[in-house]
Amino acid sequence: MKTYQVYQVDAFTTTRFTGNPAGVVTAADDLTTAQMQQIARELNNSETAFICQPTDSKADLRLRFFTPTVEVPFCGHATIAAQYINAREHHLTTQTLQQQTQLATLPVMVDHELDDYRITMTLGAIKVQPPLPQANQTEILLALGLTTDQLNPACPIAIAIAGAGKVMIGVKDQTILNQLQPDLTQLRQISQKIGGFGYYVFTITPETEVLIHGRMFNPAAGINEDPVTGNANGPLGAYLVHYQLAPTLVNNHEFTFTASQGEQMQRPGFLQVRVQLTAGQPTQVQVTGQAVVAFKTTIEL
Repeated sequence: MKTYQVYQVDAFTTTRFTGNPAGVVTAADDLTTAQMQQIARELNNSETAFICQPTDSKADLRLRFFTPTVEVPFCGHATIAAQYINAREHHLTTQTLQQQTQLATLPVMVDHELDDYRITMTLGAIKVQPPLPQANQTEILLALGLTTDQLNPACPIAIAIAGAGKVMIGVKDQTILNQLQPDLTQLRQISQKIGGFGYYVFTITPETEVLIHGRMFNPAAGINEDPVTGNANGPLGAYLVHYQLAPTLVNNHEFTFTASQGEQMQRPGFLQVRVQLTAGQPTQVQVTGQAVVAFKTTIEL
C-alpha cells in the first residue's frame, strides 16, 4: 500500500466552492492508468490531474488528465489547479516551468505574489477552421434550442483550436445565454460526427470590463456543462482575432480580454486570455487564472 496526496482545487477563482473544481494527485507515477481512472471517477470532477515525472528531458513535470470516464490529452482548469498545487508544495518563486502533456511540452508561468500564485499557461497549436457545413450548424442549433435570430450574425459557427478546441457559437445577449437548456444526447451524437468537440456558447459585451460571458457543454467527454473553461476561452481568443471580432488590439500585436463563466451553475469564475498576433493572425494563446484549495486528503492504494 502507498499513500497519495489528493487535493480538491477550485480553479479560476480565489473563493472556495466557486470556479471550476479539479482533482489533483501529486507524485502519481506509481499509479496505473486504471487506478488514475478510478480516482477520477471517484472524485467525479470534470477533470482530475495527476502530477508525474516527465519523460521529455526538456520538461519539469508531466500532467495526465482524466474525466470520470476517459483520459484526455489536455485540460485548462486542471492545469491551473495542478500547477498551483505544485507551486505551493515546492514553495516556488516566480519562474517559468515546462509542462509535458499528451499534446505537447509547453511553458507555464508561475507568478508568486502576496503569498499566493497566479498561473499562466501557454496553449498548443492554433487552428481556426472555416464555418461548419450548414447541415451541422442546423443540428447544433436544434440541440441547443437556439434559433438563427438569436445568434450574433458576426460570429460564424466554427471550430477553434488552441491545443484543444471547441465549436464556437456566438449569441446576441446574456439572456439568451442564461436560458439555454440543451439536449445533451443530441449534442453528444453531433460531436461524434464532427470530431468529438464540445460547444462553447458565448456573448460579447464590449461595453463592460468583462468582454466574454460563456457556457460550455461537452457531453461526449462526460461533461454536461463545465463551470469555467480555459481550453474554451483560449481558443475563443484565437477565433475572435481570426474572424476580426476582437474589439481592441495593443499595437496590432496583442489582444487581451477577461471572460466570465459558471454563473448559471452557481460557480462563477474569471480568467484572462492573451493572444499574440503576427500579420493579423493569432500565433500564440495564453490563459491566466488563480486557484484555491477546497480540501486535501490522502488515499492508500
